[in-house]
Amino acid sequence: MFTTNPFDDDKLREECGIFGVFNAETASAMVALGLHALQHRGQEAAGITSWDGHDFHTHRAMGHVAGNFDRDEVIRGLPGGAACGHVRYSTTGETSLRNVQPLYAELSSGGFAVAHNGNISNAMKLRRELIRRGSIFQSTSDTEVIIHLVATSTYRTLLDKFIDALKQVEGAYSLIVMTPEGMIACRDPLGIRPLVMGKLGDSTIFASETVAFDVVGADYVRSIDPGELVIVTHDGEVRSHRPFGESHARPCIFEHVYFSRPDSIVDGSSVYSVRKAIGAQLAIENPVEADYVIPVPDSGVPAAIGYAQQSGIPFELGIIRSHYIGRTFIQPGDKVRHLGVKLKHNANRALIEGKRIVLIDDSIVRGTTSLKIVQMMREAGAKEVHMRIASPPTRHSCFYGVDTPERTKLLAHRLDIDGMQDFIHADSLSFISIDGLYKALGEAKRADIRPQYCDACFTGDYPTTLTDQDEAVVQNQLELLAERVV
Repeated sequence: MFTTNPFDDDKLREECGIFGVFNAETASAMVALGLHALQHRGQEAAGITSWDGHDFHTHRAMGHVAGNFDRDEVIRGLPGGAACGHVRYSTTGETSLRNVQPLYAELSSGGFAVAHNGNISNAMKLRRELIRRGSIFQSTSDTEVIIHLVATSTYRTLLDKFIDALKQVEGAYSLIVMTPEGMIACRDPLGIRPLVMGKLGDSTIFASETVAFDVVGADYVRSIDPGELVIVTHDGEVRSHRPFGESHARPCIFEHVYFSRPDSIVDGSSVYSVRKAIGAQLAIENPVEADYVIPVPDSGVPAAIGYAQQSGIPFELGIIRSHYIGRTFIQPGDKVRHLGVKLKHNANRALIEGKRIVLIDDSIVRGTTSLKIVQMMREAGAKEVHMRIASPPTRHSCFYGVDTPERTKLLAHRLDIDGMQDFIHADSLSFISIDGLYKALGEAKRADIRPQYCDACFTGDYPTTLTDQDEAVVQNQLELLAERVV
């Protein structure tokens, strides 16, 4: 059976990465490079749409960027000076080619291609209304709702139609839109999902993360502000529109904890520096006597460095990760799946045998990975295994473009910290506090009335309405009531 490695199913997964280039000689080739740098944000599928001044061209494929967009014939089939692309891990919509972005449609104003990172939390309600009015959907993706809202808007200009559409959607979105009139990049009013702008000569570039600029040699200019639309026209003009007025930004705090690459800049802060600061704060709040600080690779490394520097406990690589595993051919079943873990991570027995160790990881989701790693350390002879987590307990699902297990499957929802410690068989288990996480991000503490970030996965404090989710809850309650009446 062809399956992912057992370690890969116990992380929160960012659902998308987007990249767009306007006014470049080899736009599609540049987009392919940018998407490769964003591959960590979505590994299920990838797509690129280009515009040559007359026609739009699209190539979409399941799988990674490499192997699909590293062939000359593919890039030659995507001509033009403008292109946008998308890497996907599905949260809304089934896994199939018809949901791979950019999505494209012919509107009355011409071609319209859109790449979307985020999740529209009232997409199902809007979809039902649009279908009732005659819209015909070609995908199950929430992104297609935006296209139909633009197509059916009664406003005159394309920009006004687009703004009208955005004012009807709830949730999180960073969008790159390509039309015959130019390229539009925009971010939702709360700025939940990231989007940055760069320059390379006369080319304007947009991406989910600054690391994509590094790969193509572009300079980082700034973040797209929450609620801002940036329009690039064919005469080279770059215009900013702010149709939503002033709003209190709440970008996703988990970008700093796990999603973004450590060599990226997110909302003006170095992700690597923030993660080291998180580790240092974790050491201040949750000290322990030990011989070594050991990261769970690779996401736990910067926090482990910070923890080691703050605590004075030596940093060591007690878990060695294979970088050649990718996907593995293994049969299901607990015993074989456990053996498959060691294909990707293996204990450095010579280092940890007889030692007290502190394991640093970014989060605990289901708890299965932590359980396996603690067991691996004990089998390698560790005297004590202490687990320290560089985020608060993940007790709530995300509805803003992150693939989160159902809340009942989150370990921190089911168990208190003592119960979680028993579940993973650690000698101790501690998490950074929510105020400690904010302190590592340069804030004095979390503002209870108007929090500085979206931290709903930790606190359950969702910054927007969740129409589809609320309707689903009501429907489930009605169905249960009907069953009881019967």
